Amino acid sequence: MKRFLNLIPLVVFVILVAVLYSFLTQENEQLESVLIDQSVPEFKLPALENPNNILSKSSVNKLPALINVWATWCIACRIEHPFLMQLKNESTLTVYGLNYKDDRKKALDLLEIEGNPFEFSIFDQQGKLAIDLGVYGAPETFYVDKEGIIRERHVGALTQKVWKEKFEKYLNEDNDV
Repeated sequence: MKRFLNLIPLVVFVILVAVLYSFLTQENEQLESVLIDQSVPEFKLPALENPNNILSKSSVNKLPALINVWATWCIACRIEHPFLMQLKNESTLTVYGLNYKDDRKKALDLLEIEGNPFEFSIFDQQGKLAIDLGVYGAPETFYVDKEGIIRERHVGALTQKVWKEKFEKYLNEDNDV
């Protein structure tokens, strides 16, 4: 009986590992967003470049567009930066930045050094708009169609591969109509 009692923690551990592993191997690796097929939330926040310039939902008016959540402390944001610059240079569509829980000076310095792919960046120091968007961290990217409706969300670095797999179809739909 004592031997059996000694095995109980091992059995519980094995079951726990099996359950956690099953979550890791599930097909859907992206976090769902309740804002898919909904309008961009209302907001009033300062521009990163000029704290006296208060931006709102109506400021995001060159559509279709991407809203890219980024920060200087985000390593994956640095990885996606060259692709965002490529989108800007190819004029594929407008990219708006949402600078998330960051230091204004560091963010401006980074954009000066690395280049600025954004039409403008919304300075969301407290993360209020990010919360309304359901953001878990940076980077995250949202595709907003020509009607101002969020069609897609990607958590992680935006790359050429992700662009082709998740976003390009929406741009083609917006351009076909």
